[in-house]
Amino acid sequence: MRDFKKYEVWQLAHENVLFTYKFILPKMPASEKYDLASQLKRATYSIPLNIAEGAGRNTDKDFANFLDNALGSAQEVEYILLLIKDLEYITVEDYDASNSKINIIKSKLINLIKSIRKP
Repeated sequence: MRDFKKYEVWQLAHENVLFTYKFILPKMPASEKYDLASQLKRATYSIPLNIAEGAGRNTDKDFANFLDNALGSAQEVEYILLLIKDLEYITVEDYDASNSKINIIKSKLINLIKSIRKP
């Protein structure tokens, strides 16, 4: 079993959850509490959750599958951020900061998946 906390991508994903809760979600309108805000929350914390769950699996194949799920959630977060920027719920500066974080996470997930799946 792997220690998920040692993976840099998990650490970045965890920090992104904290950033989202502290700086992005409070800017969302109350009318979105159960819609976009809720979806953003779930997708954001799904990334480190999937990394942690996959790290507890016995095989590299299983771990890589959970990393794939984390990558899918990162894609979802990326789109939600674009949408809430375009809806003017967050500023361009907030979007740029958040988008930068999620793109780094995506890149690191892709690299980790490749390293696990290489023959």
